[in-house]
Amino acid sequence: MQISNFTNQFLIAMPSLRDPNFSQTVTYICAHNEDGAMGLVINRPANCELGEILAQMKMKPDNQSIAKMPVYQGGPVHTDRGFVLHEPGSRWDSSINVSEALDVTTSRDILHAISESAGPQHFLIALGYAGWSAGQLEEEIKENVWLNVSADMDIIFNTPCELRWSSATALLGIDHYQISTGFGNA
Repeated sequence: MQISNFTNQFLIAMPSLRDPNFSQTVTYICAHNEDGAMGLVINRPANCELGEILAQMKMKPDNQSIAKMPVYQGGPVHTDRGFVLHEPGSRWDSSINVSEALDVTTSRDILHAISESAGPQHFLIALGYAGWSAGQLEEEIKENVWLNVSADMDIIFNTPCELRWSSATALLGIDHYQISTGFGNA
């Protein structure tokens, strides 16, 4: 049996998903293989701004627009760890290339560059991540917990946070108000 690879895809929570960690979320899948999957929720702001995170790391942003940038709740796993989803370009100490358009970096050097306006032009910072064990994500998709669609960089970096769920759903050609909360088998 061939396993689908959901790397570089959005997982869109179905309206019936009531788990408070994932209700009405869009999760960008950074890695998916036979061992499981890892992703970052891109539409759930945390209760802090980037300036607060930088201050904890003894960094000072060179302008207020950087300090006021939102930080996202990337998921319920390791909420004390930071992840920077960004366009490729410079080399950082700890980066994983996800696709031609996106890398994920976990090292301090990228935050230092961002604080000095020398980091990537487009980025999203998340605390924590969403994780699935081997076969778990595939099973949840079969159970109609998630819709999936190819990721769209415009939604990640340019769409207002509160519109990302409906915008991701629209990529499938459907209006999120028309999604049924029930499912069946043919």
